[in-house]
Amino acid sequence: MPMDGVMLGFVARELDQTLRDGRVDRILQPEKDEIHMLIRAQGANHRLVLSASPNAARVHISQHAKTGPMEPPMFCMLLRKHLCGGRVLGVRRIAGDRILELDVSNLNEMGDAVTRTLVVEIMGRYSNVILRAEDGRIIDAIRHVGADVSRVRQVLPGLPYAYPPSQGKLDPECADPAAIASSLQAAGGKVGKAIGQTIAGFSPQASREAAVRIGLAPESLVSETDVSRAAQALCTYLREMPALGPCVVVLTEDGAPADVYPFAQMHLPSETVREYATPSEALDAYFDERDRRDRMAQRSASLAHALKNHIERCQKKIAIQNEALDGAQRMEEYRQNGELIQANLYRLKKGEPFAEVENYYDAACPTVKIPMDVSLSPAQNAQRYFKLYQKARGARTLAAEQKQKAEQELLYLEQMEDDLRKCSDAKGLSELREMLVASGHIRQTAMRGKPRKEPPSLPMKYLSSDGIEIEVGKNALQNDRLTMGARGDELWLHAQKMPGSHVLVHAQEVPERTLMEAALLAAYYSKGVRSAQVPIDATLRRYIKKPGGSPAGFVIYTHQRTLYITPSESQLRKLRLIRA
Repeated sequence: MPMDGVMLGFVARELDQTLRDGRVDRILQPEKDEIHMLIRAQGANHRLVLSASPNAARVHISQHAKTGPMEPPMFCMLLRKHLCGGRVLGVRRIAGDRILELDVSNLNEMGDAVTRTLVVEIMGRYSNVILRAEDGRIIDAIRHVGADVSRVRQVLPGLPYAYPPSQGKLDPECADPAAIASSLQAAGGKVGKAIGQTIAGFSPQASREAAVRIGLAPESLVSETDVSRAAQALCTYLREMPALGPCVVVLTEDGAPADVYPFAQMHLPSETVREYATPSEALDAYFDERDRRDRMAQRSASLAHALKNHIERCQKKIAIQNEALDGAQRMEEYRQNGELIQANLYRLKKGEPFAEVENYYDAACPTVKIPMDVSLSPAQNAQRYFKLYQKARGARTLAAEQKQKAEQELLYLEQMEDDLRKCSDAKGLSELREMLVASGHIRQTAMRGKPRKEPPSLPMKYLSSDGIEIEVGKNALQNDRLTMGARGDELWLHAQKMPGSHVLVHAQEVPERTLMEAALLAAYYSKGVRSAQVPIDATLRRYIKKPGGSPAGFVIYTHQRTLYITPSESQLRKLRLIRA
């Protein structure tokens, strides 16, 4: 529930405490539906983000700056005119719903102090940011809503501002037990759903959490519940809720942000979470990481599609060569048939469908029947079998060569696919693209002018529990640079017989705990990340060689020790990441 009424309540309290009496210094509009306000308050600069994006509507303080357009949009210019230089009087949430108001006092053209209110409505695709005058009139909005869009409520400059239609729910800040009990009784059905129909701003997740917090199962029925007691418990929970914490971001197995909550959720199973001191920090981390992953997914989509097509092509090619090799297994049969016919030419006649001869290749010399072409003479049938033998022998040699090439190409492409999974920035993505262009798997995109020379990307760096640095390559070029540039006495690790990262431990003597942590990194950043047991080879750098002409990241090694590791996201999170 990134931004339901509960989360917005926590944000509103934080913003009121942090920004009250602050001065509005600058206003930017980096996106068509996103406003950034730079506010100086309590001796520090704060960047307040107000977003009306349908998929990411939110309000919070952010540490991540965005560059605005060269020419500010009209709405941005209007906000600068009315709000820049003004003082923040307060921030509040309206009636427990997903509406936040920020009052700013400033001087008008006549030099009189006036109060303007920024209203942020977080309502999915109907989200909006509206500037309202003291008399309640709409000055302007980031998204205009005319009569053609909504006949119930229009949002246009000059019209009086009206709140969205009420759903008849109770304000969580002033609801009493009697009103809650009456509403729960009227809602009926399951307790979790009934709470959401009773309390304003409660999303389905917040409703289920409230049910668990007051000692009820979300799936239990209101008719089977002591409603008076439940209403009293819910009222107590609503009063105590603002003091709950800390804020948490729920992570998926691969570390991606799945959801954000103002406090730990009891109704959810035990999950991997990251704690934050304030709602803004949690929301900033959640949306920044989500946006970064979305941008990377968009940029890497074409590479992923190209890799998938080439991998499927290689797999089909290998299957065809396997069929050719299977057919070539009859090679010796063709040769024997030709020689047996050749040895019995004196007693074979043209037109016979079979040649019944003794097989002297078998110690028992059994009689065998060899199919004959009735249109050919016995000598010509012998030559026909010799030609089939030569063709099968040539096919076997060619198929074996083609299969080996296809398997090498498949190994390279699977390594690229694994590298793409680990790619976390534009620089690494650019290196992957360059490698695929060099190998001929994708075309070079036309560029105007000479491309700027970028410095090489850097591998990830971790600090083990023993204080030893461990580096992890994120792509084949990084693997090459990392391994070939290492000292001979440094420990090197890699997943056995599968694509994965080169892992280097920068120490002459490696404690067992650091060794296991390095092996965990090698297993996690390999194609076997979803496997229960991943074999990890560990050896010294001096025992590693790179064959001439081999692709980036390809090495051979000896004197290895093999460890079997189960990749674990929770264990990985315990390691200190120095450089991502």
